[in-house]
Amino acid sequence: MRALFLAAAIPALAGELRERRVETTLVPGPVNYTVWLPDGYESAAAPFPLLVCLHGGNCDQGFLRTIAPRIEEARKTGGLGAVVAVTADAGRSFYMDYRDGSRRWEQFFLNEFPDHLRKTYKVSADSKKTLLFGISMGGMGALRMGFKHPEKFGAVAALEPGIEPALRWKDVLPRDRFWRSPELMESIFGKPLDEEYWAANQPAVIARRNRDRIRASGLSIYLECGDQDSFGLNRGAEFLHQTLVEQEIRHEYHLVRGADHLGRTLGPRSIEALLFLGRALEAPPPDPAVEALRKSIEKMKAAYERKQP
Repeated sequence: MRALFLAAAIPALAGELRERRVETTLVPGPVNYTVWLPDGYESAAAPFPLLVCLHGGNCDQGFLRTIAPRIEEARKTGGLGAVVAVTADAGRSFYMDYRDGSRRWEQFFLNEFPDHLRKTYKVSADSKKTLLFGISMGGMGALRMGFKHPEKFGAVAALEPGIEPALRWKDVLPRDRFWRSPELMESIFGKPLDEEYWAANQPAVIARRNRDRIRASGLSIYLECGDQDSFGLNRGAEFLHQTLVEQEIRHEYHLVRGADHLGRTLGPRSIEALLFLGRALEAPPPDPAVEALRKSIEKMKAAYERKQP
C-alpha cells in the first residue's frame, strides 16, 4: 500500500523521518520501524502526542513515508497539532498474539514498543495522548487493541479495516474469506482454526464483551470504508458500526460513496481520519446552541411524561 496515496500532489515534509530498529523477544526481531519527528521537535520542551500508524497487509514500516505527508496536510489545516508518528514492520501478522504463542505482536505493540518510544523520544506517557491509526490489516489491529485495552489510548481511527461481518467464524461466508488463505489463518489462529480464539479477537465480539470498559474509558472511535471495497470490507465495517450502535458505544462512521480499497480516495480519507484524531486530542469548547437545545428537549420530555397515564 505504499503508493496508494500518490494520486494527489505531495507537499514537502516539515520534520525528519528516521529509520530505526528495536530488539525484542516477543516476535522474530529486531523489529524495524520508521519514526517521524515534526518540525520543532529538537527545541521542544514538552512531550508530543504519540501517533502509532499501523500498516496494511502488504506493506512495512515504509508506510509512514506515505502517510507522513497526509499528517502534515492535517497539521496545516490546524485540525491536528504536532505529533510524533511511528510505523513498525509487523509483516502480515494481523498485529496478533498467535494462538500457539510463537509470536506476540499484540503484546509488543501494547507494551514493549510504546515503552521503547517513550524512553527514546519526546512522547507523552499519557494514554489520552496515545493515538492509533490503521488501514486495512492495520485498521483491524487498531480496533482490536483499542477495544481490548481502551484505557491505553485516547482515540482509534480505522480505515477499511480487514474484519468479517460475523460474530462466529462458521457464519463468515466465502465472499468474506476468499482473500485470506487457510494457511495464513491457521498460522495465526491455530490448526485447525480455533473458532473461540478467532471470536475473542474479532472487534465486534470484543465490543460486545467489553462494552462497559469501552464506554467508561471515553475512547474516541473513527470507522470508515468505501462502499465499493473490492474485498467487501464495507460489509464488515457496516456490521461493526451496527454492533457499536446496539451497544451504545459512541463513534463516528463513514461509508464513502464510490471509494474502493485502493486509489485516489485514500489520501483525503486519511486526512479526515487524522483530523478526527486531532479533535480527540483537543476537545472543542461547549456549544451554547447545543446546550440550549438539550435543555429544551429535557423540558419537552418531562412535560410529555407528566401527561402520560
